[in-house]
Amino acid sequence: MAAERRRRGAEGPREARVRARERGAARGERGGRGALGLAAALALGLGLAAAGALLAQWGRWRAASRAVSPHPAAPALPPGATGPGAAPHRFWGSYRPHVYFGMKTRSPRSVVTGLMWLQQREGAELRHTCEQSDGLRRYGWLLHDGERFGLQDIHDRGLLLRTEFVKRPGGLHGGDWSWRVTARPEGAGSQAALVSLFFYVATDGQGELRPHVEDGARLAAVTGTSEELGDFKITFHRPTADDGEGVKYSSYRYLDAWSPGLHRLTDVVRSSLSDRFVFAPPEGPRQRFVAVDAFRGLPGTAEAPRSHLLLHQVTLRLPARVEVTFESGSVRERRAALLGPVLTAELARHQAAFERRFEETFGLERKGFPPSQRRFAQAALSNTLGGMGYFHGRSLVRSPLHEQPAPYPDSSLFTAVPSRSFFPRGFLWDEGFHQLLLARWDPELSREVLAHWLDLMNADGWIPREQILGDEARAKVPPEFVVQHSDVANPPTLFLALQPLLASAPLPYLRRLFPRLRAWYEWYNGTQAGPLPHTFRWRGRDADPERFLNPKTLASGLDDYPRASHPSADERHLDLRCWMALASRVLAEAAERLGEPAEPYRSAERALSDNELLERLHWAEELGAFADFGNHSRAVELRREAGRAAPGRPPPAPRVVRVVREAPRLRFVDALGYVSLFPLLLQLLRPDSPRLGAVLDAVRDERRLWTPFGLRSLARDSPLYMRRNTEHDPPYWRGSVWVNINYLALRALHGYADRPGPHRERAERLYGELRHNLIGNLYRQYAESGYLWEHYSDSTGRGQGSHPFTGWSALVVLAMAEDY
Repeated sequence: MAAERRRRGAEGPREARVRARERGAARGERGGRGALGLAAALALGLGLAAAGALLAQWGRWRAASRAVSPHPAAPALPPGATGPGAAPHRFWGSYRPHVYFGMKTRSPRSVVTGLMWLQQREGAELRHTCEQSDGLRRYGWLLHDGERFGLQDIHDRGLLLRTEFVKRPGGLHGGDWSWRVTARPEGAGSQAALVSLFFYVATDGQGELRPHVEDGARLAAVTGTSEELGDFKITFHRPTADDGEGVKYSSYRYLDAWSPGLHRLTDVVRSSLSDRFVFAPPEGPRQRFVAVDAFRGLPGTAEAPRSHLLLHQVTLRLPARVEVTFESGSVRERRAALLGPVLTAELARHQAAFERRFEETFGLERKGFPPSQRRFAQAALSNTLGGMGYFHGRSLVRSPLHEQPAPYPDSSLFTAVPSRSFFPRGFLWDEGFHQLLLARWDPELSREVLAHWLDLMNADGWIPREQILGDEARAKVPPEFVVQHSDVANPPTLFLALQPLLASAPLPYLRRLFPRLRAWYEWYNGTQAGPLPHTFRWRGRDADPERFLNPKTLASGLDDYPRASHPSADERHLDLRCWMALASRVLAEAAERLGEPAEPYRSAERALSDNELLERLHWAEELGAFADFGNHSRAVELRREAGRAAPGRPPPAPRVVRVVREAPRLRFVDALGYVSLFPLLLQLLRPDSPRLGAVLDAVRDERRLWTPFGLRSLARDSPLYMRRNTEHDPPYWRGSVWVNINYLALRALHGYADRPGPHRERAERLYGELRHNLIGNLYRQYAESGYLWEHYSDSTGRGQGSHPFTGWSALVVLAMAEDY
């Protein structure tokens, strides 16, 4: 055994790949023997040709089935790890990031709670799910500790809603919690505004809800039972003034309805609204208003009912406050009710604890940041924590061997999301960046998230890059993006997030992770290998290259960043090679900590970090930069063409097509930008590398990558800088400033500034300037717009794309803390 370990330890990366294939063959030996027996039987009965055809078909089916079969390794997350017994402090949470305010448990078919509202004025819309089209001036969590409390402000055209929650531990099902929703006027003319608040409870295919109605119209409470909660009671308390004193005059309505699913709750409520009601206080003007009425079903739907919805509507004049309490039936001894002054005191206690912990973790006050910028950083972190979601459902997967997509087995995922309004679901490469921040705040939480992602792995070691689990998640995704392709990768950024956790992670945790990390690594080596040793190529570039100025590479995460103009098997992708160097390093460190053979990974790391080999494969002397290599034309453009009319028919509409004015050939791709920087970003270049100076030149050159707001994604003198990819496809990674890559640049410059070398002082100077520019612009844009954004204009600094985007843009907190 010792000799075998030594022999395996001496293997190089290619030998390791061969052994990985051999292990896969060994695992399939029993199936192989069965196939041989089947072959003999078929040959006797059908003849050799027919038997061979059937065996080939069986082999394709077996290979295809692996795409939708879970990996056979023991789960990284032990059974029950997310339940109320193992993690009661995280069982309930604001795990519905796509709604403005709502809570659920970390269980597959959770009872859910939520808030909707409607301003009772002409043209106002019912608010529920986070939508950019709602045009809210700003919204988001100001404080959220990821466990027990949160405070959020929502600014909606004259209305300020403050939503707060606090959890209280106890019992067997995650304890109790309380909400407080305070509605205040904002701006002139809204002092006497009439507003309806809708509080609801709904099931998701299991559980029982029982309404308790007072005075024929007021839903005072809901009692219920469910498989994950046992018995419980939710009470809707009467509204008070916003200082908590006195009862406000209010009008009440309630709705008892069934929905085809949680994804149709808004439709159910909207279809139940009627304007026949009159708000008639004893003193003051009367006003007609819209309220829920009898539910008669959703028009035009044949979906079977699945979700029982109970909704409490309270209509009142501003300002006002409403509190809601959840009480678990398993809490036997309950202190004073979590209401009124008791709730106020609990909120204040949690807020003070959050602020102390924030300063202890990030030290921004010690670094001299003023209160306004510290509040900005607190909001960035809080929105990342408040954007955590718990999802359950089935991905749709297509393998190259599948004619049609097939459903993956039921899966659960606990993850942060990039954007509550636009991307309220899990994205693989985003999550590694999210956890760089969250691991500083709560390493235990990050370890759990990483385990959740690794448990999504299929039998081949592939993890779907976008997780669309459940009807609510799917309702927010265009149909063309729902299906995940099992040959398409995404940057393995989970290794980036795991690296700082390795030293402190409990060994049993690492032992559960390691087989899946190894399988994931082997999948990349086996499926994304390039045309030469130690090269890599992203699979899944756009299949119809003539539609695009430059076919997209969604697998890379950099979408429309320019690659070789004509996709081919000859491509060598620099960024993927660098990601694999990082993965090799982290896997080696994990193996060493566990006492597993680490040399195959160290060998791969040495090869992929070898600066001379890197230069031979990716240094473009004529460009003075590192670059991709492939079949590339430097003369490509989009041109509008008139269509030819068939005889007797009107001419078709003109279309935009790609025109190639120079034949492509194998060469380096002239696209200086983020991809060119990857040897720097992941610190693969030696501090004394003769190429480091040229890379730093490009970084600081304002004609290329440097801006007053951060590093732009594509050089200003690049042929495709800010060029559209189709007439309907604006530039995305072709010039804008992206925070995740700028964070990696800061991390790298900080590293080179700490290591002896000829460029040490220059790296330190660039680090200080870039950090100042990035933090300053993100804070200015937040102060002006109320949001962190997906990316930022390289010419004005203004936020662009989806918002709020408190995924990787929240890495600004680590830049402020200088925590790399």
